[in-house]
Amino acid sequence: MAEIGHTTAEVYAPTTTLQVWRTLLNWLTFFFQIFVQIVRGTPSVASFINYSSSASFKPLPIVEFPESSEPANLATASVHIPAAVVDYDCLEKLTVVLDLDETLVCAYETSSLPDSVRKQATEAGLTWFELECIPSEKECEGKPKVTYVTVFERPGLHEFLNQLNKFADLVLFTAGLEGYAKPLVDRIDAESRISRRFYRPSTISTEYREHVKDLSFVSKDFCRIVIVDNNPFSFLLQPVNGIPCIPFSAGQPHDDQLLEVLLPFLKQLSEQRDVRPLLYERFHMPEWFQKHGIPASGFTQ
Repeated sequence: MAEIGHTTAEVYAPTTTLQVWRTLLNWLTFFFQIFVQIVRGTPSVASFINYSSSASFKPLPIVEFPESSEPANLATASVHIPAAVVDYDCLEKLTVVLDLDETLVCAYETSSLPDSVRKQATEAGLTWFELECIPSEKECEGKPKVTYVTVFERPGLHEFLNQLNKFADLVLFTAGLEGYAKPLVDRIDAESRISRRFYRPSTISTEYREHVKDLSFVSKDFCRIVIVDNNPFSFLLQPVNGIPCIPFSAGQPHDDQLLEVLLPFLKQLSEQRDVRPLLYERFHMPEWFQKHGIPASGFTQ
């Protein structure tokens, strides 16, 4: 290859004019490629604008949400969302349903957790603790099997709960078993800011997914209730009441979702007479579910 390049240089070196034209042609090609990339990148720009009401809020990175400009040919009209009428004097406290794992904390079985992960998290300032719990219904020698887990708190967790508690009724709804989740929540919420707790037995199975969290177990007023969950399928029955948050792991010590993203958005929702129009405008979850094979008939009106 070096010999070919050398030969080419000898052929064109005597002709200065040809070198100039060749250089000019290369620059024009370069700029044309940039122009093509910009044109091809237009959809992602449109997607960014679509969520510009809260630019820092990032929906689940592993899925692609449809743009609001997409034709509503997926039966979105069947999801009835009344117009929001704000009356600040009559607003009841917003009910915020919080998922546990990968939303508020992340937990790993201690025996299988590499020391390097714990060390890296500690150096980065993540708060963590070890917990003795019964994460399953399995028994060992006739007794419940005790397991030790290492729990990492999402950055800003306690301040998030403190601030949120000022304007919302906090409810925990997890697909985890009580033997695991109860001692964990007791630890992170010693101040009892969370008023109610729902564990796996409170979830239901549908023809589309298991461990679905039906918000009607929590409240009959869908105007003033919202669920925050890293798994959107958890709220498939009430798609316009959900906020799909970014999953949290021990490898994200600088995560700022709770205080910088979720808290301001939840505060904004608390000032709405009906949270559903704003949530629908923001995420278009009914279309997302239908895109993933769940028809509108699977939603709870």
